[in-house]
Amino acid sequence: EIYLKPFEIVVKKASPWAIMSSYNKLNGRYTSQDPWLLIDVLRKEWGFEGIVMTDWGAGDDPVEQINSGIDLIMPGDDKIYEKLVSAYREGRLKPERVEESFNRLLKIFEKTLSFRGYRPSYRPDLEKNAEITYKAGLEGAVLLKNIGETLPLKTGSQVAVFGVGQIATLKSGMGSGHNHSRYTINIVEGLRKAGLKIDEELFERYHKYVVENYGLDNLEKLYKDEIYPKKLNEDFIEEDLIKKTAERNDVALIVITRISGEAWDRSVAGGDFYLSLDEKKLIEKVSKAFRSVGKKVVAILNIAGPIEIYSWRDLVDAILLIWLPGQEAGRIVADLLIGKVSPSGKLPITFPKSWTDVPVSISSECYPGTPPENPVKVRYCEDIYVGYRYYDTFGVEPAYEFGYGLSYTSFEYSGLDMKIDKDNIILSIKIRNIGRYPGREVVQVYVKAPGEEIDRPEQELKAFKKTKMLRPGEEEEIKIEISIKDLATYHPEKKRWIVERGWHEIRIGSSSRDIRLTGKIYIPEEIVF
Repeated sequence: EIYLKPFEIVVKKASPWAIMSSYNKLNGRYTSQDPWLLIDVLRKEWGFEGIVMTDWGAGDDPVEQINSGIDLIMPGDDKIYEKLVSAYREGRLKPERVEESFNRLLKIFEKTLSFRGYRPSYRPDLEKNAEITYKAGLEGAVLLKNIGETLPLKTGSQVAVFGVGQIATLKSGMGSGHNHSRYTINIVEGLRKAGLKIDEELFERYHKYVVENYGLDNLEKLYKDEIYPKKLNEDFIEEDLIKKTAERNDVALIVITRISGEAWDRSVAGGDFYLSLDEKKLIEKVSKAFRSVGKKVVAILNIAGPIEIYSWRDLVDAILLIWLPGQEAGRIVADLLIGKVSPSGKLPITFPKSWTDVPVSISSECYPGTPPENPVKVRYCEDIYVGYRYYDTFGVEPAYEFGYGLSYTSFEYSGLDMKIDKDNIILSIKIRNIGRYPGREVVQVYVKAPGEEIDRPEQELKAFKKTKMLRPGEEEEIKIEISIKDLATYHPEKKRWIVERGWHEIRIGSSSRDIRLTGKIYIPEEIVF
């Protein structure tokens, strides 16, 4: 009900051609060599008919992989081929499995456009693709803080931009998180194009510093190709210059960046989960200078995952989280800052106040594993209390909760109507824009189970839906359908899925901690799957 659920949804609703197994072991066995996972669950329970492939170089036994349900070993080599042929001849590789995989691969080949005679034009519609990237980045950005209507900025505002990320803007991650872009609009470029006036003296200092330390070639690779962005010292602007920029600009923008990718874990050290000392000093100096003359400070987070914000968020007036938003990064930032579009993204993950609030922080056995310097074993410590389930159940106050995200406008929730129709719960909610700006809201549905027969989290997200763009005063009725089966939890003793008998509380909200409407659904008898 936690880790498999997203894959089940994809299999049943999208019918993908292929699924890839993961690298890790589950209960001591590689997932690419686990017939329970790849055959019993994926094929027999869910009805998946496509091919299953390994991740690149995953697992340690190609014969066991094929026998366990793998159809395609990636990338494959002569040694693997020889092992498979030898095992087939010796009877260790099941002939029926080879035939099954062969037939599945043939069916996939027959579905491909190239098999059906299509020849690519080699002229993709890059402008259309860029607009999709722009929209995705725009819709996913999250406004974490906005005191006294710091944002949106007025078009034509004079802005001082701090942080090397204004130039070395991160469009994407590393490894499989990377993309090859025709271009990347960095943050300063985007601000200029939107009509904001950049403090040129300050920009020239940053431009010279970044070019000298990166090199133009590496900066170009950062925009278009894949290169690890070198960590640069952020505390190199003199306090006298910071004070001068505070006098002549309307607002300060501070860009904080973090990259991510394959094959490394998060670190609790400064410069990763926590700010580095130079980043802290920059924020402190800029905040002091600008606030002393009645000016506002905005933090822009160009990051891939949660960082610690609680200790320094009072030093800034607004925080805009843009993640790694793709090649249109600068345009996205600018359009959000000037209010061309109101932020409408919500956090898909909790931002804790401190690392010690994270459930796996209780022991190195849980994270990063043992031995800590080079882990070979990780103990799964969270049980069912993963992410917001942990924070909500045990009353741990986060910096920003799961599902959180502000807007430049406000929304009113009303008119909750609930009914059970056969095997589904049908919900209807009215959402009205009661603010001054157009905007979209993400309606979230959480369910609190009885929890009498088996331990359950305080609540779990069961559905969400985003409204259309609502003008001030406009209302939309949102319809949401939840399968009763989605209320089920796995009972380890009964080895069955159950929906508990009793009252299930339906909570409708703007985040996991901002519940606006509630109701209850009664299940008269335990339902078993």
